[in-house]
Amino acid sequence: MLNNYESFDNSETSSRKSALIQERVGLVSTHMYKQFLDYQHATINTNEIFVKMIEDIQEVVEILKEAFSSRGVTTQNIYMDTDAQKSIVILNILWHKISFTTRCNFQPQVLFRENLNHMFSTRIMAIRGNYNELMSGVMEHKEEMARLLDNEIASLFIPAETTHNAILKIKHLGNRELLLNQIDAPREFVLKVIEAVCGGGFYHEEGSRKSFNI
Repeated sequence: MLNNYESFDNSETSSRKSALIQERVGLVSTHMYKQFLDYQHATINTNEIFVKMIEDIQEVVEILKEAFSSRGVTTQNIYMDTDAQKSIVILNILWHKISFTTRCNFQPQVLFRENLNHMFSTRIMAIRGNYNELMSGVMEHKEEMARLLDNEIASLFIPAETTHNAILKIKHLGNRELLLNQIDAPREFVLKVIEAVCGGGFYHEEGSRKSFNI
């Protein structure tokens, strides 16, 4: 009789444990599903913005070619290239090389907010140099991100909701934030980056001095 009571107690305890596990795992799965949906929606928004950026960059290239050609300057070093997946754009403007990429969005992430109301978003990064050359030999995301951050000019953070503003952060301005609606964001991001890079220049190398912005 004692053994039967022990068996009943063990079964009841096991049932309570199972219910507790199910409840807590259920909360985790709900949280992760919300992250998954936000990641999906933000990725869709990002891809649409990136397609528009490619169109804007092509227009910039044509305008620059006209501007320099009219001044008698050869335009063979003014061009853009994209990869087959349309996840990288490389813009060459005479002696300047700028790359834009969405290849930093390999997992759901949030943008830090001082009020702790962190903004879920994906990201488009603008970097100095040719992306393919910078990533030569890279084998994992951690190393890829380290090189992206070392060469970052600016980043555009894009939320899941199309009605919410994207956030532009320019590195040499102390990551000062500019709010952009998602319709204007492609054009403004491209122009701000080009202005930041081409409005500056390069120092003769002396120790750590490499470039400057105005």
